[in-house]
Amino acid sequence: MALSGPRPLFLDAGDSSALITGGVVAAFGPHARASDDARVIDCRGMSVRPGAVNAHTHLYSGLAPLGMPAPEPPPESFVQILERVWWRLDRALDAASLRAAAELYIAEALLAGTTTLIDHHESPSFISGSLDLLADAAQTLGCRLATGYGATDRNRGPDEGRRGLDECQRFARENTRALVRPLAALHASFTVSDDTVIQAGKLGLPMHVHVAEDAADVADAKQRGYAGPLQRLMALGALPPGSILAHGVHLSEDEVRSADGAGLWLVQNPRSNAGNRVGFARTLDASCRVALGTDGYPADMRAERAALLTEARGAGHVMDDALGAARARGAYPLASSLFGLRLESEVGAGCAADLVVWRSVGDNSPLYVVVGGELVVESGRLCCGEIQLIRSRAAEQAPLLWQRMKALP
Repeated sequence: MALSGPRPLFLDAGDSSALITGGVVAAFGPHARASDDARVIDCRGMSVRPGAVNAHTHLYSGLAPLGMPAPEPPPESFVQILERVWWRLDRALDAASLRAAAELYIAEALLAGTTTLIDHHESPSFISGSLDLLADAAQTLGCRLATGYGATDRNRGPDEGRRGLDECQRFARENTRALVRPLAALHASFTVSDDTVIQAGKLGLPMHVHVAEDAADVADAKQRGYAGPLQRLMALGALPPGSILAHGVHLSEDEVRSADGAGLWLVQNPRSNAGNRVGFARTLDASCRVALGTDGYPADMRAERAALLTEARGAGHVMDDALGAARARGAYPLASSLFGLRLESEVGAGCAADLVVWRSVGDNSPLYVVVGGELVVESGRLCCGEIQLIRSRAAEQAPLLWQRMKALP
C-alpha cells in the first residue's frame, strides 16, 4: 500500500469524531471539525477506537486453520508438539505457501480490527528473502508489521543459525517499506548455540525470542551452566533494551523483575499456552512491561483478552478485567518504540492515525479501518485486496503444504 497521505480524512462520529492529516490524528472529540479538503465519512452512532496491536505472532501459521492434519501419534509433551507440528510446518513452507499464509493472516487481522503485528518468522527451507514476502504482504494490504527471522541451529547446525541472522541483517539493511520495521530474532535459547546467541546480539536490533515457554527451555539452560534461558540470553549480550520475550511462563517473579529492569518486554499468549498445555504465566504481574499476543492464533485481540481472563480463572490466578485491559494496553508503548510513533490505547490529538470504526460493541468486525491515515478497510471490505481471492489462494496452497509436511522425515 502506497501512503498517499495528502488528503485529510474526517471520521464524523459525534463525540468521537477524528480529523486525520498526514497520518496523525489532528483533532479528536466533539469539537473536531472537517477541513475544507477532507474526505468525510459518516460514522454517526459508531465508535472510533485505536487499532489493536498483536505483540507476538507467527504469520507463517496462517494456513494452519485450513485443515492441518493432527499429528500421529499424538504428542505427549510441548517439545513433541514442536517436533510433530510446528517444526514440520515451518520446514515444509515454500515461497507460495508462505505468501498465501501471510496474506491470509494479515487480511484477517485487519478485518478483526488489528492494525499492528509483531511477527516471529521461521521457514528453514526458505530463509533468504522470506522476510520480504511478509513485508510485501503487510505493505500492500496496509498493516503495520515488525518482523525478524527466528534463527535456530536445530535442523542444520550453526550454519542454519548464521543464515537466519543473515536474513535479519539483510532485511534491516534493505527494507524501505513505510509500514514495516526489522527485528533480530532467535527461535528459543534451547535451539541455539552460544555463538549464535552472541552473533544475534551484534545485529544491533531489538530481539524477539521465545523465553521459558516450557520447562524444557529452563532445563536446557541449566544444563549449559546458566540459571535459566533469560540469564543465558542476557549474559551473552542478546537482549538490548526494547527486546521482546514471548511467553515467560516458567520465569520466576525475580526473573520477571530483572527483565523489567533491563527494559525488556514480556508477551503473554493465553490461547496458545492453553493449547500447548505449558501453563499460565502468572508471574508476569511482576513486570510493568507486559503485552498481549496470539502466538500464531488469529489476530482477534478481543478473543485473546477474553481467553486471558478465562485462563487466569482456571489457574486460580486473581485477574480482573482492569488487569486484562492493561495487558492489551501494554502493546501500544511496545509498538510505539518499534515504529517511532505515538501509538496509543486511547485516541487523542497527536497520536498515529491507526483507527478502527465499530458499529456497535458486539460487532465481530469493524466497518472502517485506518492505518497511517489511509483507509485500508471500507464498508467492511479490504481496500487493497479481495478477501475471497486471498482465501481462495490459501485454500489452494494448504493441501500442498500438508502433503509436504507428511513427506518430511
